[in-house]
Amino acid sequence: MPDTRYHLRDRPRRNRRTAALRGLMRETELSPAHLILPLFVTEGEDTRIPIGAMPGCYRLSLKHIVHLAREAYGLGVPAVALFPVLADSLKDKYATECKNPDGLLQRTVKALKDALPALAVITDVAMDPYSSDGHDGLVKDGEIVNDETVEILAEMAVAQAAAGADLVAPSDMMDGRVGKIREALDGNGFINTGILAYSAKYASAFYGPFREALDSAPRSGDKKTYQMDPANRREAIREVMLDVAEGADIVMVKPALAYLDVIADVAANVDLPVAAYQVSGEYAMIKAAAANGWLDEDRVVAETLTAIRRAGADMILTYFAIDYARRLH
Repeated sequence: MPDTRYHLRDRPRRNRRTAALRGLMRETELSPAHLILPLFVTEGEDTRIPIGAMPGCYRLSLKHIVHLAREAYGLGVPAVALFPVLADSLKDKYATECKNPDGLLQRTVKALKDALPALAVITDVAMDPYSSDGHDGLVKDGEIVNDETVEILAEMAVAQAAAGADLVAPSDMMDGRVGKIREALDGNGFINTGILAYSAKYASAFYGPFREALDSAPRSGDKKTYQMDPANRREAIREVMLDVAEGADIVMVKPALAYLDVIADVAANVDLPVAAYQVSGEYAMIKAAAANGWLDEDRVVAETLTAIRRAGADMILTYFAIDYARRLH
């Protein structure tokens, strides 16, 4: 009897028929080597304070930071990004504590490099953890002033490089700060310290849990005069290209999931590595939905991280770094 089935030349499902075939056809690779683990460091001998809006994340004292970084590195996660939690008594208008060679962040960097010399340590360059005003820049007469802030940020970056940071990461969105930081690093002999620039950082509602973690919310006003308008796409390329011209080694888009189009645009327009940050609000949403049984956490984490990689990110800062790496192992 003749075969009466409709004869299709193209049947894409052939390539999806088995797990082995799907693996061969897979276009986007996601491994722990693409991930960076953000960590919140606080003072104390044996301190581990849960962050309410970020289940599974903690403010950690130095001993716990080293332990967790060691686990992450053992699972194939090559880098950590540090964010210090300071007492209000150490904060002032000019973020003076950021330059203290014996400050919390500097001690943590040194401890990590002593314990894990091959681990890449990334430090945040912004005034808000150190500022009594809670802004990423210097506040004068209700205005976040740009050029004076940049001078402070350059000194901060030099102090972090002196402690042993592999990459300093300006997250402030001030104009011209990458060039000034590069000049200051080179002028102080830190020619090998790289700059991971938060080049397209949006004024996002997804940062809420992070500000709880650091107690770094602005004491007045908001960050819309320096962080980008979420409605803008072309502006991101302008910001990125300025940072490239000023000497950035890596450029970043933050947040990630709501800005996949921006990640793709940036990746298509630069020849530098592109980072993306799966931020605290993205983490909290997945955790909350999984806790209610609405989503399979492991599958959603893998899918969202893959989406960020597929959009063009070479590396991803994510609070799920250890969870994802453990699952693969």
